[in-house]
Amino acid sequence: MRVIICGAGQVGSGIAEKLSAENNDVTVVDTSTRLVNRIRDTLDVRGFVGHGAHPDVLARAGAGEADMIVAVTLYDEVNMVACQVAHSLFNVPTKVARVRAQGYLAKHYRNLFSREHMPIDVIISPEVEVGEMVLRRLAQPGAIETIPFADDKVTVLGIACDDDCPIIDTPLRQLTELFPDLTATVVGILRNDSLFVPRSADQMMAGDIVYVMTSTERVKRTLTIFGKEEQTGSRILIAGGGNIGLYVAENLEQRSSRAKIKIIELSHPRAVEIAERLDRTVVLNGSAMDAAILHEADIGEVDTMVALTNDDKVNILSCVMARKLGARRNLCLLNDAAFPPLAGTMGIDAVINPRSVTISRILQHVRRGRIQTVHTIQDGAAEVIEAEALETSPLVGRPLRSLDLPGGMRIGTIVHKGEVITPTGESQIAPGDRFIIFATADQVPKVEQMARVSLEYF
Repeated sequence: MRVIICGAGQVGSGIAEKLSAENNDVTVVDTSTRLVNRIRDTLDVRGFVGHGAHPDVLARAGAGEADMIVAVTLYDEVNMVACQVAHSLFNVPTKVARVRAQGYLAKHYRNLFSREHMPIDVIISPEVEVGEMVLRRLAQPGAIETIPFADDKVTVLGIACDDDCPIIDTPLRQLTELFPDLTATVVGILRNDSLFVPRSADQMMAGDIVYVMTSTERVKRTLTIFGKEEQTGSRILIAGGGNIGLYVAENLEQRSSRAKIKIIELSHPRAVEIAERLDRTVVLNGSAMDAAILHEADIGEVDTMVALTNDDKVNILSCVMARKLGARRNLCLLNDAAFPPLAGTMGIDAVINPRSVTISRILQHVRRGRIQTVHTIQDGAAEVIEAEALETSPLVGRPLRSLDLPGGMRIGTIVHKGEVITPTGESQIAPGDRFIIFATADQVPKVEQMARVSLEYF
């Protein structure tokens, strides 16, 4: 696939790294010579210095032969115009744009991006994507990661195994015998910075992060079996009243009449603005790292502190302070990929990486075959992929036991005519079924092949 990426920042470089590693033909365009040189020096991609919306720059980047353009510069207008130029002048089939300003995304303006006006196939709003991720984490405080699939019928949970987890040191094959009502599949384990797909004889150990696939209606039961019986908190403190913080507060007000929400915002004009837009949320003007402000927010009574400022260090320190002052849990937004591995040692319960969330959304439109949804795990070490089974797929009509899948992938769920099935070795996939598979990065191309009309996939 030939892909042009406009924008060589964190998201653009992350997509380029992922796609180039899979032998796609990738070209990156950015106005920064430094960023373009860095990406050319570290990745097997072409790089051009220039404005991503200018026709001559896109022509030099190969837009005439491109299959897709992904516009993820810092500026919404540049992203939108780049897609318009790619369509009007170069007839690029698939156009993806990152759009941050919520004014463009209002429901009554949705026709703006139609083929007749500004033809963009996929709009990515990081604020909405990250905001929804935060809301899911708040709804399931026992999980460090919560990812929906199959129209929210299936959930993948990331669960930290503590020393008191009741099922550590137990072979996976015994879990069904011990818990007959456990309709869940352990599809991945992160241990000592190494992510792998476990076999039935493997055991979970204290300190592991375990990825579990289950039906959404059985999430609470699954968390209970892992010893995570934490109740959803109603008292939420948000550090940062930017677009994400405002989105979370607005949705908490709408979705939960019990929620007691407070926001700490450093900018006085912004604090006044969001206070006028929110109905039940208390807005405090000050720094989330100021102990006096935290006490004013009744930090000792807070169920979850959510740090959503634009500064990673502020988010980390405010979460650490909040925990020491009595907050029961914390959730931290971190942009820098170097910080998440350190978070656990600093007393941070869960981390959200906007770059990973955005890349996951874009990848589902890059993946070939009948791919419905994609989510990256552990900064690209693995992917969870939802796909539709075609009649010609080698997966169809054969017991899973006979497929002899590579060790780096595991089918965790089958959705047959709307019913969620936890597969066994005798389960079979029918044409039109959705299957959700966990695959390490090196096995992702094989998953794509299985989702195509082809019999040659190994």
